Amino acid sequence: MPSEKNISLIDANVILRYLLRDNEELYAKAEKVFNEVIEGKAKVLILESVVTEVVYVLQRLYSVSRKEISEVLRELIELRSVKVHNKEQVLKALEIFSTKNLDFVDCLLCAYGEEKRVITFDKDLEKCLSISSS
Repeated sequence: MPSEKNISLIDANVILRYLLRDNEELYAKAEKVFNEVIEGKAKVLILESVVTEVVYVLQRLYSVSRKEISEVLRELIELRSVKVHNKEQVLKALEIFSTKNLDFVDCLLCAYGEEKRVITFDKDLEKCLSISSS
């Protein structure tokens, strides 16, 4: 297993090309990266901001359903060689995203709201926070 020093940051475009397979040349490069990750030969770190960008692009530009986005990103994030800071909250946010009509950032806030106080004027986010804290 690679050491923590050998962990690579991965960009949203690499994830998107891998998931969408809309450019064969870039898909092949992304597939190589993810095959190494799946095989445990490489580790990647996916930042929350990158997850957010992937969600936005899949939903807004490619009209992928919330449920499908949530499922495919959960599978990816749960790979052993994929690291995500605050992984538990990101996974919870994806779960919330699949069932609530909130943007992904609000879903993250709602997930964090289980442990932290969230200050907001957003009524829908307030509802999510009150449900998750009950």
